Amino acid sequence: MLGSGFIARFYADTLHAQRRKDQIISVYSRDAANARRFAEDYRLARHDTDMEKTIAAENIDAVIIALPNHLHEEAVLACARLGKAVLCTKPLGRNAAEAKRMLEAVEQAGIFAGYLEDLCYTPKFLKSLSSVKAGALGRVLWTKSREAHPGPHSDWFWDKALSGGGAIIDLGCHCVEIGRNFIGKSVRPVEVMCWADTQVHPIEAEDHAIGLVRYENGAIGQFEVSWTFRGGMDLRDEVMGTEGTIWLNSFLRTGFDMFTTGKGAEYVAEKAESATGWLFPVGDEAHELGYPHMFSDMFDAIEEGRPPMETFYDGYVVNAILDAAFLSAKSKNWEKVILEDWRGDRQTSHEKSHISYNEQYYLIKKEILPNGDEKLILKEKTTGKVVQETKRK
Repeated sequence: MLGSGFIARFYADTLHAQRRKDQIISVYSRDAANARRFAEDYRLARHDTDMEKTIAAENIDAVIIALPNHLHEEAVLACARLGKAVLCTKPLGRNAAEAKRMLEAVEQAGIFAGYLEDLCYTPKFLKSLSSVKAGALGRVLWTKSREAHPGPHSDWFWDKALSGGGAIIDLGCHCVEIGRNFIGKSVRPVEVMCWADTQVHPIEAEDHAIGLVRYENGAIGQFEVSWTFRGGMDLRDEVMGTEGTIWLNSFLRTGFDMFTTGKGAEYVAEKAESATGWLFPVGDEAHELGYPHMFSDMFDAIEEGRPPMETFYDGYVVNAILDAAFLSAKSKNWEKVILEDWRGDRQTSHEKSHISYNEQYYLIKKEILPNGDEKLILKEKTTGKVVQETKRK
């Protein structure tokens, strides 16, 4: 484990829970005291402040990067040099250029590389994605993903030079990849329109943003991210298709509500702002956030010799989309997504399919009225005229 902070502990809790066979052997931290405490808490054999030494140890099969954004590239390049499988937390890089260098390094070294995008492994997401892939929603037209909370937990997040941005890089990476999965990873993202602002905090980076990602097949992926939301962590997703809709609420409203005066107050859930009043605890936080499914996929993929569901290439595409979002937030225009390495479908246009009612008409809409009548809104194929028919009850 490279890193000993918040996300490293989430990862360690997951890997050492419920009699799992995958175990952490050693931890690296830039702070010796933190490394020692982490090793003691998780009963690790070794801890160190030398990254290369930690990675190079003979009995290390895989390296998990749980470091601040500005240290990802250094750690990935070290894993590539030393031939160790690497799993990197999100976002892969601070920008697409950084992510591309990491992608090229692991591919040239021939090592396994997995992108730790936990919110694409939550039970609700996986179930929803399975339904979408099975065609339950028809053709996906629009996705919307929202992550909002009062702000991150460590100082480096708030330093634009170290993190690469604010809420867009921190939360937008989740939202964009959720949308890509639902729309289809093989569908090329074309351009982005984004509004961003620093509304509350005295920082250079944005603390609130809303963006639209247009895909080559005409689908739109919308993201809403904020470090200004009060009241906990709000994780919601929506998918709209020609044949159906999915709504997901993954965290703030979990079906677990509790009121307390604060006596015996303890940790409630990630980003919870209070330990009194009405609270919304999470039964198994790591599970609800997708960590067990994520690590199962990663280590199964290593053993089976296959790519994981989330790869370094996915991380690179996400960074390229976010680069366009940052440009759009400044220019106030649609900005192209620059992908120097595109491995998906090559489609120059998208076809809009219409439902044929009969030889004469397309069907626009069918509905049952309050009196039981059935109304049909139709469009004549030859003239384009819109008409309606009513079938009385």
